[in-house]
Amino acid sequence: MKVLIIGASGTIGKAVTKELEPYHSIIGAGRNGSDVSVDITSVDSIKNMYAQIGNIDAVVSATGGAHFAPLPDLTPELNEVAIESKLKGQIHLVLLGLDYMNDNGSFTLTTGIMMDDPIPQGASAAMANGGVKSFVKSAAIEMPRGIRINSVSPNVLQESLDQYGDFFPGFEAVPASRVATAFKKSIEGAQTGKNYEVY
Repeated sequence: MKVLIIGASGTIGKAVTKELEPYHSIIGAGRNGSDVSVDITSVDSIKNMYAQIGNIDAVVSATGGAHFAPLPDLTPELNEVAIESKLKGQIHLVLLGLDYMNDNGSFTLTTGIMMDDPIPQGASAAMANGGVKSFVKSAAIEMPRGIRINSVSPNVLQESLDQYGDFFPGFEAVPASRVATAFKKSIEGAQTGKNYEVY
C-alpha cells in the first residue's frame, strides 16, 4: 500500500513509519525533514500536498498542536491553536483527501488520553481530541467507496516523559512502538469508526 504519514518526523510518526515500512510504501509529510512539506493549519498547503502525492491507500495523521495553560489563562486566541491544528487540521486532511483516497483505503487520525482522563492545563487539547473522536465516529457511516476512518488515542509516551511527564503525574506511560501497532491495526484491519485506546 501507498501510505502517507503526516507528522512523520515526530515521535509517533517515526514509530509508525518503522512499523509499516517493511510492508508498505511510505511517504512522509510535515513542516520539515520529510518527503513532502505541509502545514495542516493551511487548506492551501494540504491541497498542494495531495496534488503532489496523487492517489494513496492510507493516510496517517500523527500531528496536531494545542496550547497548555490553566483554564483562567486560556484565552480564545490561545484556544484557537488546538482548533486550527489538532481539530480542523486533521479533519481537513480527511475532507481534502477523499478524492485522492483509493477505494477501500483508510484515514487514521490522532486523539489522546486527556479527553477521557483530564489533566490540569489540558482543557484545550481535550476539546480538540474529543472533537476528532466524534468526527471519526460520525464520518465513518458516510465514507464513500469502502473507505474507512479511525483514530488512535495514546497515553503519554515514554519517549516524551522528559518534556511532558510533569503534566501526567501517576499516568503509566506507553512506548511509541506500542502506539504504532494501533495505527497498523487501523490501516491493515477492517474496522471503521473506532478510537483505539493505547493506555
